[in-house]
Amino acid sequence: MPISPYREFSIEQWAKLKDNTPLPLTATELEALHGINQRASLLEAESVYLPLSRLLSYYVQSTQTLNAQTAAFMQDSTPKVPFIIGVAGSVAVGKSTTSRILQTLLKRWPGHPRVDLVNTDGFLLSTSELEKRDLMTRKGFPESYDRHALLTFLSDIKSGKRNVTAPVYSHLLYDIIPGEFVTVDQPDVLIVEGLNVLQSSPTMKGEPTVVVSDFFDFSIYVDVEEQIVKQWYISRFLTFRDGVFTQPGAYFSHFAKLNETQAIETASKIWDSINLVNLRENIYPTRQRADLILHKGADHAIDKVLLRKL
Repeated sequence: MPISPYREFSIEQWAKLKDNTPLPLTATELEALHGINQRASLLEAESVYLPLSRLLSYYVQSTQTLNAQTAAFMQDSTPKVPFIIGVAGSVAVGKSTTSRILQTLLKRWPGHPRVDLVNTDGFLLSTSELEKRDLMTRKGFPESYDRHALLTFLSDIKSGKRNVTAPVYSHLLYDIIPGEFVTVDQPDVLIVEGLNVLQSSPTMKGEPTVVVSDFFDFSIYVDVEEQIVKQWYISRFLTFRDGVFTQPGAYFSHFAKLNETQAIETASKIWDSINLVNLRENIYPTRQRADLILHKGADHAIDKVLLRKL
């Protein structure tokens, strides 16, 4: 047997861990949480996400107790420290859908009703700055983010600061929205979703550096085989071609004029030259750093769960 730090569960095995807990989510509510070309059935929500939310609820409660005991030991009046969950994975694998479902379910467990969600797209460098640095074809790669701003944001959250703001990204504009922010005010749980949130960093001049995942209490990687996710990316591109690309002000409005064959060829080239490179060089190598891996099959359904051994 290969050596692995994970314990692997089939969906049938994992579903048993919900321990007869009823799913506090209706079909209508679940429909509202779906992303572009990414869907989860009520059965999957009950079999996969409900047990996961139960496990995470235990983690949150244990961490809250430990934080309170530590503060008492240190005779410190440190503000409430949010529990931070990182969600990583390639473009088009359904990270946002996973994050929204978990956010909704975690809110309904006792002890942590305030659950916020932030996407790291807001910390991408602006289009003008990326053009200045000749990084437009590297958008989504680690060097395309304002790393200092993201680390400062997470540090402020973990320090218990109130009303911490994060920039907002627009897929329509393909850029940061000037003057628009989301505010995070001491939630019980914060979910941070993004491509490279589990990225490690080499030491600089012999000194260790701080990375985004240093602030996580738990991390999840959404895993899909390369060829499968490529087809999902192309499908999403076609959906955008007929939707967001046709809207006034859309950055990629020229793609709306492509016929289906041209659109498929264009999406395939973008995937092979940019997203696949980022996946192989930066995203997939972080898979083994996750506490839990959700593996999906070609039908978009999660077919196994891997939990890091304690």
